[in-house]
Amino acid sequence: MTATAPTATDRVPAAAPEPEAPERASAFVGLVRVMLLGFVRDRGALFFTLLMPLIFLLMFGTLFKSAGAPHVKVAQVGAVQVLDSVQGDDRRELEKVLTVTKVDDEAAALEKVRKGDLDALVEQGANGQLVLRYSASDTVKAGSVRAIVDNLVQAANQAAAGRPPAFTLAAIQVEDRSLKPIQFLTPGLLGWAIASGAVYGASFTLINWRTKRVLRRLRLAPVSIGGVIGARVAVNCVIALAQTAIFLLIATTPFFGLKLTGNWWLIVPLVLCATIAFMSIGLLTGGLAKTEEAANGINQLIILPMSFLGGAFIPIDGSPGWLQTVSRVFPLRYLVTASQSVLSRGGGIMDALPAMGGLLAFSAVLCLIAWRFFNWDDV
Repeated sequence: MTATAPTATDRVPAAAPEPEAPERASAFVGLVRVMLLGFVRDRGALFFTLLMPLIFLLMFGTLFKSAGAPHVKVAQVGAVQVLDSVQGDDRRELEKVLTVTKVDDEAAALEKVRKGDLDALVEQGANGQLVLRYSASDTVKAGSVRAIVDNLVQAANQAAAGRPPAFTLAAIQVEDRSLKPIQFLTPGLLGWAIASGAVYGASFTLINWRTKRVLRRLRLAPVSIGGVIGARVAVNCVIALAQTAIFLLIATTPFFGLKLTGNWWLIVPLVLCATIAFMSIGLLTGGLAKTEEAANGINQLIILPMSFLGGAFIPIDGSPGWLQTVSRVFPLRYLVTASQSVLSRGGGIMDALPAMGGLLAFSAVLCLIAWRFFNWDDV
């Protein structure tokens, strides 16, 4: 009996029929459920994604309930004798800690103070009174600008020795008096938590699935590649929204006293766009690295500098200009800045839209780069 040579039909299995829409939807829901259960059962992931960021929130929120600090930006409306009289070497010394910009539109300058673009507004009042309107959203800079202007007033009075004080200071907070330092800390720490969770979640999942041949099996499953990616994105978005909810619940407790502004809900689309942007970083590092250890090292090299340069831990307004330019490359800066605006500074949709557009554009570019290094198998 002679053996029959296998034909092309015998060697290549027939393509699986295209699954129906209900089957695809069921497979997608199943993937989301499995991924969420895997996340919940992973104690390490739970700690680093949810608990560790909260530890930072509690620590920074407690330590920085009062602080004092660096360079501040002030708008000067009209002539202000106390400021205009400082000349020569004294002026150069003053400019090391205080940037004074002369403006004509008081209302526009005051709005910039409320939004955090300027730290204070100074104008000359009646009978030698110096009126200082400052923002308390950053207590470090609020304390600095009050101390600097108060010192200038005292120096001007001391210069007129033997005469009654010619100048007085009236410092007025532009926001509600109940504003607390947590208004600044919450957006930064929340941004860092979301960035860490999304980057590590995407990169470790990709490496784990590749090394365990899960990606190969998913190619034969009744769900499209878009469904697999969509499920992973959905899981990360759910986790990010959970982080946001927990942060806001804790920060708004009486102990910390976070006061949300009317457009605080804009944090939701901001977080979703940011999650996609940070996941694109994870996809790139997961494609480049062959092991979780290597991915962890690459992720740390990205997340830590991005957190500091993005203003997640400390303000970078007083840093050198070139450093602020570098910080604009990182998506975290846009999330933190926009979050501060909509959560505590009265910002609206026009403050959030540019940030969301930038985050989505960043993710599109990085996903294209990540696709270049994507492999189905661990080769």
